[in-house]
Amino acid sequence: MIATLAAAASELDFLAARNQMAVTLGFHIIFAALGIGFPLITLLAHRRGYKHSDPDALRLAQRWGKTMAVLFAVGAVSGTILSFEMGILWPGLMGPFGEVIGLPFALEGVSFFTEAIFIGIYLYGWNRLSARIHYLTLYPIVIAGITGSLFIVSVNAWMNNPAGFTLLADGSVTDVEPLAAMFNAGTTVQYLHMLLAAYMVAGFLVAGVYAWAWLKGRRERIIRLGFTIAFTVAAVAAPLQIVVGDIAARRLIESQPAKFASIELLPETTTNAPLTIGGVLRDGEVVGAIEIPGIGSLLGTFSLDGELPGLDSIPVEDRPSERATNIVHWTFQIMVACGMALLALAAWYAWTWWRRRDLPPNRWFWRASAIAGVVAVIAMETGWITTELGRQPWVAQDVLRTVDAVTPAGGIVWSLLILTIVYLGLGAATLIVLTRIARQFQSGDTVTTPYGPPEGGAHESR
Repeated sequence: MIATLAAAASELDFLAARNQMAVTLGFHIIFAALGIGFPLITLLAHRRGYKHSDPDALRLAQRWGKTMAVLFAVGAVSGTILSFEMGILWPGLMGPFGEVIGLPFALEGVSFFTEAIFIGIYLYGWNRLSARIHYLTLYPIVIAGITGSLFIVSVNAWMNNPAGFTLLADGSVTDVEPLAAMFNAGTTVQYLHMLLAAYMVAGFLVAGVYAWAWLKGRRERIIRLGFTIAFTVAAVAAPLQIVVGDIAARRLIESQPAKFASIELLPETTTNAPLTIGGVLRDGEVVGAIEIPGIGSLLGTFSLDGELPGLDSIPVEDRPSERATNIVHWTFQIMVACGMALLALAAWYAWTWWRRRDLPPNRWFWRASAIAGVVAVIAMETGWITTELGRQPWVAQDVLRTVDAVTPAGGIVWSLLILTIVYLGLGAATLIVLTRIARQFQSGDTVTTPYGPPEGGAHESR
């Protein structure tokens, strides 16, 4: 275990540092998800326009390309701040372990610049590049978003499953294997969980804009097409996410039993463990919960008599507080509830399309679709709270405590306050810019349908 490097840090500054990371991550993760999912949605629209000479699809791609650029720029700002905070606020982590987890940070930079370059080319290329070349510039954007998220998520997975090094008795790190650290035991499942979450957030948020327009009486083909492309991406991701999430939760039994016990609200290790819905842990007892006997064990071990770890299996000094346990339990349940609601909405859409080859006519479907994006964001945010708070008191599981990693510098409260104000301003500015783009699109003030279709009916494809 690493020795304390931040004994001089006050409790107030320690809490401020944690809250600053929470604010930064909570803000950035929305734009990171959109940076992953939005390029795919834009690609699908542009592909339809290019392959089928569909002017509405090309107009959608043109508008979404502008939106994608704005979201990428905001994500770049918040992501840069986040990367600096890792070193400034947590020198106890980045000092000894920088060479262990430095590789994915460097590779993410390559992905970032690749995505930025091709977004610029894509925006500039309307009516300047050939139709085929312009369409193909979207693929590096999509790929860079996917790989960039892999590199960053691998760092968080490493914090949950430290690997790729040897820790000596004096606290020094040796025998570093960067690839083993990056592709640790938790990388695959955690990355897939985040990737699918990004597609759900982007898909449901974009679809929600068009669902709102539909509720306002707009029935143009471009509205239906915009909704269908975006919602289909989210609807495909939703059932896959449930499967991956279930695998991810079950892994915690061995890799992070304290987090699992908090999620399931299990004060004691037990067989035939119940599925606990709601409730809180108070003085070591579960109160106010609905308990379904055996279902917890069945979900965790595929056996009604399976044993699940409780908080009593964790050493007292490493055991999360009751407050942290209750927050982890509730955020996980909110995430699952949101995910199941979105799955039901996706199933409604799929069932209707299968039977009628058309969108559901029921207004309640469109009302639910209009808010589905917000529900997806809530699911993602609560999922990250579960992941990060559930690991406490460790910043690197069983290797480095959070309190030992924080900077001893003072004044973190002020940087938290300033950063919060900056993010509020940045968020407001983003909404203003996106609203102006939407109004410009609605007024028809866009470039004439790119590439055609010309009078002959076939798109230009030189």
